[in-house]
Amino acid sequence: MKAVWFEESIPRYLISKALGRVHHSFYYNVFSCIRYGDYPEPKLPSGKWVKIKTLMGGICGSDIGLIKLHDSPSTSPFASFPFVIGHENLGIIVEKGDEVEGFEVGDRVIADPTLSCNAREIYPPCEKCQNFEFSQCMNFNEGIVSPALMIGSCRDTGGSWGEYYVANEFQLFKVPDKVTNENAILVDAFCSALHPVMRNFPKDNDTVLVLGAGSIGINVVSALRALGSKARIIVLARYKFQGEFAKHYGADEILYTKGLSKWDLYKKVAELTSGKVLKPLLGKPVMVGGADVVFECVGNDDSIDDALRFTKQGGTTVLVGLAGITKKVDWTFVWFKELRVAGTNSSSGEIFRGERKRGYGIALQLMEEGLDLSPLLTHTFKLEDYKKAIEMNFFRGRYGLVKSAFVF
Repeated sequence: MKAVWFEESIPRYLISKALGRVHHSFYYNVFSCIRYGDYPEPKLPSGKWVKIKTLMGGICGSDIGLIKLHDSPSTSPFASFPFVIGHENLGIIVEKGDEVEGFEVGDRVIADPTLSCNAREIYPPCEKCQNFEFSQCMNFNEGIVSPALMIGSCRDTGGSWGEYYVANEFQLFKVPDKVTNENAILVDAFCSALHPVMRNFPKDNDTVLVLGAGSIGINVVSALRALGSKARIIVLARYKFQGEFAKHYGADEILYTKGLSKWDLYKKVAELTSGKVLKPLLGKPVMVGGADVVFECVGNDDSIDDALRFTKQGGTTVLVGLAGITKKVDWTFVWFKELRVAGTNSSSGEIFRGERKRGYGIALQLMEEGLDLSPLLTHTFKLEDYKKAIEMNFFRGRYGLVKSAFVF
């Protein structure tokens, strides 16, 4: 099959790491760890698995972070090389194991990519999986498939940047007939916002600040409103097209950051949140007050540092942006303001309308009820155009790109 995969190679890694700073093409050219061509089709690990022919493979910010070698080496024990990239998936079942129940060849499905105990056929599941905390599984490097957090980082499963991938029946969700492909491929990105929103749900009289108006930031807004939040939502966006999407999905106010000095940005955030800006002897502004809940959806040092400063005393800072190693974050505000700092990983089980349900099921139910995220899918590509797709994702603002996917 044709696929784009990540090859484990220390020389290639070092070349890309060094020369990528000179020109971004070194992150995906012939000298990089990114390869394209013929790749072996994945096989069913057991009778409880299915093979899926890819319809669409989403391009996630974490995939772009992988290509730019931003991931911390501390996550490497939870991957197995080489692996076909792509965990955001949509496809048709073309082969099923003899123990699979509830799914048939021809079903249009999405696989929750998380390779937790049930997918790994570890029985009994760990305490986290028993409690529906699948993203906190204790066994990502155990069981019948190779180490990996999810499809798209496992050498045995394939990924959605290839023509076929495999998934355990536990991972599968049928896509309702009324949910289009263009909407369904957004389920994973929505769930990556739904999970932190449901775990850190604001009160109706709270002020929520969302840093970053890419796909995840906009989905934080859509998740809040889809779940009925009446909180005031302020979004920090760089580009007008991002702000317009955030408004469409329910943001109350948009603050455009492009061209603002750091002091002007802090003054405007203070005005919107009834905060107060103070000048330290050295360094960035200090804010007293701020937002009750801040969702940081960028994942770099500067944004995380701002998020902590923008959070009101006793408030909550939620790190959604998949930060790696930080070098310039001043963590003083965590203890000084007595903040609650929350992390988030993919999606998991949640309490939804009084029932314990998995995130993918909640997302598909909301879509069946009318939630339409398909406008966020601004760009699609053929797999052979992967270099163009990567390039445009490196410079999303230039191309007006919010979310993109490969179409097979």
